[in-house]
Amino acid sequence: ADYHADAAAEVRFARSVLDAAGSPPRPLHSVFFGGGTPTLLPARELAAMLHQARESFGLAPGAEVTVEANPDSVTQETFDVLAAAGVTRVSFGMQSAVPHVLAVLERTHTPANVPRAVGWAKERGLGTSVDLIHGTPGESLRDWETSVEAVLAMEPDHVSAYSLIIEDGTKLAAQIRRGEVPEVDPDDQADKYTLADRMLRDAGFAWYEVSNWSRDAHGRTAQQNRSAHNIAYWRNQDWWGIGPGAHSHVDGVRWWNLKHPLPYTNRVRAGVSPAVGRETLDADTQYVEHVMLGIRISEGLPVASLRPEGRRAVAGLIADGWLDGPAALAGTAVLTDAGRLMADAVTRRLLDW
Repeated sequence: ADYHADAAAEVRFARSVLDAAGSPPRPLHSVFFGGGTPTLLPARELAAMLHQARESFGLAPGAEVTVEANPDSVTQETFDVLAAAGVTRVSFGMQSAVPHVLAVLERTHTPANVPRAVGWAKERGLGTSVDLIHGTPGESLRDWETSVEAVLAMEPDHVSAYSLIIEDGTKLAAQIRRGEVPEVDPDDQADKYTLADRMLRDAGFAWYEVSNWSRDAHGRTAQQNRSAHNIAYWRNQDWWGIGPGAHSHVDGVRWWNLKHPLPYTNRVRAGVSPAVGRETLDADTQYVEHVMLGIRISEGLPVASLRPEGRRAVAGLIADGWLDGPAALAGTAVLTDAGRLMADAVTRRLLDW
């Protein structure tokens, strides 16, 4: 019931840790409420958490403040409160517009509620992003096209389209193992990615990360409508996660909080770190992440930042049509359209795996 108060206490704790380390607080460039369904909390509690972040650290000019939303758990008043509190952007987890696909994904929202919620957010001047997932067992190419068409009809600023990843231990993984639903087909996922990219491009969107597109809209450029928060992850910048199970990364150290809410709460209320594990990333791990994440963004990777085996791989990747030749000659490894479909293979070649 007091989750927002516990989260605010952890924000204060984070500030105290930095103070004790003699590290001056840096204003926040991004605040992101996600990792589940934040809009199940009353909007005023989300506003209280944002207020604490602003009090403890300050927000940088033009800071991005995003809230993930389930279209069924928001009202017009939700967006009134969030906009007044300083939220700038809402990300809607739609996944699909097709009921039988949502049923396989065990998503509970009603597809018709998505455009209504997106409209409410836009009316209050909030940026809007819609997430899709392709490759769900039983999803036809026409089903996928229907979902992309539904998103384009809402005219959001930003779209994410991720291929379905089957996590071990999930109901879907068990159904596939038992043969009740078909396995995910990589060729089917490639066809759906290509279709979405063409439809989004025709609607004025430009890719800026393999699974993310933005466009000029609502007085903001495509660049301004990118997700600053996700870009921070892809560039391996620092972030501090708040809440049960949250992960953080500061100065090459990664740590993660207790997952269970009760021990998390007890620790935070006692003024003790809720972290349950940590690791210091060595140079090799940091390099692997630099390549793995950096190759996925449209700005690409500086060729000079690659180790010798990576630089040697560039010519072959250009010959295969997976890296852009002129960009590489100018010093940057950038995926071609074909290369985006093979991003994992490109990563392995650059790392000589």
